[in-house]
Amino acid sequence: MHPNMETNANTQQARSLIARIFAAVFNRITLTVIVIVLEVYYLVVFLSRIDNNAAHWVEVATRFLPIVMAVFIVNTKQNPSYKIAWIVLIAVIPELGTLMYLVNGGNRFSWRLRNRIRPVEEAHWHLLRQRADLGLLQDGRMRKTAQYVIHKGHYPAWGNTEAKYYPVGEDMFEDMMEDLRNAKHFIFLEYFIIREGTLWRDIFKILKEKAASGVEIRIIYDDIGSGGKLPKHFVRELKAAGIRVMTFNAIKPVVSLIYNTRDHRKIAVIDGYIGYSGGANISDEYANRVVHFGHWKDCGIRLCGEGVWNFTVMFLNMWNSFEHSSRSYTKYQPHVYYPGGFPSDGIVQPFSDTPLDDENLGENVYMEILNQASKYVYIYTPYLILDNEMEESIELAAKRGVDVRIVTPGIPDKRIVYALSRSYYRSLMKAGVKIFEYAPGFIHSKCFLSDDRIAVVGTINLDYRSLYLHFEDGVLLMENKKAIGQMKEDTKKTFRRSRRVLESDLRRHPIASLIAFVVRLLAPLL
Repeated sequence: MHPNMETNANTQQARSLIARIFAAVFNRITLTVIVIVLEVYYLVVFLSRIDNNAAHWVEVATRFLPIVMAVFIVNTKQNPSYKIAWIVLIAVIPELGTLMYLVNGGNRFSWRLRNRIRPVEEAHWHLLRQRADLGLLQDGRMRKTAQYVIHKGHYPAWGNTEAKYYPVGEDMFEDMMEDLRNAKHFIFLEYFIIREGTLWRDIFKILKEKAASGVEIRIIYDDIGSGGKLPKHFVRELKAAGIRVMTFNAIKPVVSLIYNTRDHRKIAVIDGYIGYSGGANISDEYANRVVHFGHWKDCGIRLCGEGVWNFTVMFLNMWNSFEHSSRSYTKYQPHVYYPGGFPSDGIVQPFSDTPLDDENLGENVYMEILNQASKYVYIYTPYLILDNEMEESIELAAKRGVDVRIVTPGIPDKRIVYALSRSYYRSLMKAGVKIFEYAPGFIHSKCFLSDDRIAVVGTINLDYRSLYLHFEDGVLLMENKKAIGQMKEDTKKTFRRSRRVLESDLRRHPIASLIAFVVRLLAPLL
């Protein structure tokens, strides 16, 4: 290489490194954390300078507040493991534990979110009335599962909808971008993460062209999920292109009680009758355009038909909770822009799980599948952090003779979570559960499949955050021969590409076992 060329290359690398460091140090999340730390520091300084009489009462308050907080936690309607973890933390470090619970203790303090979102949802429940489609289900227990989702989630089950399952994200995004190109009326996108990269640039190029042609486009993204990952001037460029954008739970440099509640959903709706969901965010690794943890396996689902209406209402409810619109939802119904009939393949039931109520809808749907299984249950999950109820349901299914198989990552994205997931293996395997680790890399899919007749594809991880703290979505598939058949074929290939975990793989040093025990205790807080 010519010396000048080598010098230029080194200079370019140095500038790139400086730019990355600058971006990491001065992004909004880092600055917000610094401001919050300063707020706490000045609070401590203020308390340390008050007079002796006031200091006495502050000391009394700091002694009794952890006790009051522990009593409060015991009486909340929360998962027992979650309550125990917080009480232990408060008992060990009272002042800091109490402060952490006040700032980050789940959704009990999300009054602002609840007051914004719940009234909008309730105002539109009448648009989600169940039709006669449910009668297509012959199995009584499966029909009762669908009725439970209707009753508690307010999302009906639909026929006249075709479903297509994708075993990897790149296949899903290829079809999605083709559907985006063909959009004629509106596009709704709601994603936990949107990250700078070739995938976003390809999608943004399409969106700009469609917006210029008069297509209505709205985007919702989670500020914490996407924080530090967004393209430069993201919102400004969207608005300049005529695209409407909404930030969920925008990060602000103040101590907040609601940062723990995030919009983890992944939804795309195109012209009211085409919808997508699954585990993949809009970022290059989800489509294997970059490699971080080996091959990234992320499943997806495409719906075409009347069942997409559930996704449309989910999106509009979230949008109108923060960006009020007087437009009627009926303008976006499936048959408005597709007057003909849709092909039907069984029943689909897209649903949303919200942290703003006391119903653990996503977890209960998973347990319903386990409880009614007679032959097999196959599970994909990137994180295996189970509460007692889910662990017992999985083990009981295996003890009943059901072939229960769980696929977790072979190459983890988070080492501590990987170690925590593995800490559940021994008891599950003892009950007869077969554990596989996806050898080629990281599996980010969130799927349940049972008995060739019922399945869930969506965003709901088997961890406390997904099951209790986040907005999530899933698609319940019942008697869908095509999509469920595609899922079954994918599981066969995945098992062949994965390594079966054996008892001999689980031997640990006593210190490692002790660390795993402590981490398991605090698992609900991770």
